[in-house]
Amino acid sequence: MLDQLRLVMPGADRSASALKVVSDYISLTKPPIVILLLITAISGMFLAARGGPSVSLILLVCAGGALGAGGANALNHFLDRDIDELMSRTKQRPVASERISPVKALAFGILLNIFSFVILAAYVNLLAAVLTLAATLFYVFVYTNWLKRTTTQNIVIGGAAGSIPPVVGWVAVTGSLDLPALYLFAVVFFWTPPHFWALAMLIQKDYEAAKIPMLPVVAGREHTVQAIFMYSLVLVAISLVFATTSAVGLVYLGSAAVLGAIFVALAWNLKGDITTKRARTLYLFSLLYLALLFVAVIADSKLYY
Repeated sequence: MLDQLRLVMPGADRSASALKVVSDYISLTKPPIVILLLITAISGMFLAARGGPSVSLILLVCAGGALGAGGANALNHFLDRDIDELMSRTKQRPVASERISPVKALAFGILLNIFSFVILAAYVNLLAAVLTLAATLFYVFVYTNWLKRTTTQNIVIGGAAGSIPPVVGWVAVTGSLDLPALYLFAVVFFWTPPHFWALAMLIQKDYEAAKIPMLPVVAGREHTVQAIFMYSLVLVAISLVFATTSAVGLVYLGSAAVLGAIFVALAWNLKGDITTKRARTLYLFSLLYLALLFVAVIADSKLYY
């Protein structure tokens, strides 16, 4: 019956095939990561605008930011295809599974970054465009191509790339780098290690198979949870110190306090009971933590300005 339908509707197979190709190219950009980064960028815009930037500016920054982040992720697929093939979590990625050729992924990533730079430089400002491109270059050449394969501090230093979007959001409105933008940068920067180390504990065998020197692989799980706890304390401390400035108000302060208390409690629980279940709980909450904290920045700016 299926063969008969294909004979009657030969275009159906072509359409399905085209959709699969489109889906694979979209997956190269890692949409969930892009969405989280855009939330931080939008919050930076709201904070800088003290009440809300124009819709057109939000759309332009989101377009440029999504293209830049998506392009960087596509280049990550290109560079990491050898280790992606060795890890169960990543072996079905489009490049690793040879559904998209490395050359096409490379061209796609470069093209997205060109579009990103042009949009931001032409319609936002040059500094926002330069920062976005710098984040891509740092992520691709410093983190992916070097740090990830050579040191346990890979995600600590490499986290700087993912910390740029809220700064871009601030710069898109103000045209300058100011202290509140640096606080936003610091929050994401110190959030990154506990987030990714918790993930590394979940997929430790994958990293061992690919010979990636993530902290649990090299230093062990006990040392990793100690580091997670210490970074969690620093993260929460910075988020609360930020609340002492005039840039944010009580909505942010309350959110940072509650979310921070939960984060530290989960890190403490993991420290006392090193299990995959507790690591997963911390990992999943860390995603929610960052999203809600930056949503609180948006809500705070709307209420107090």
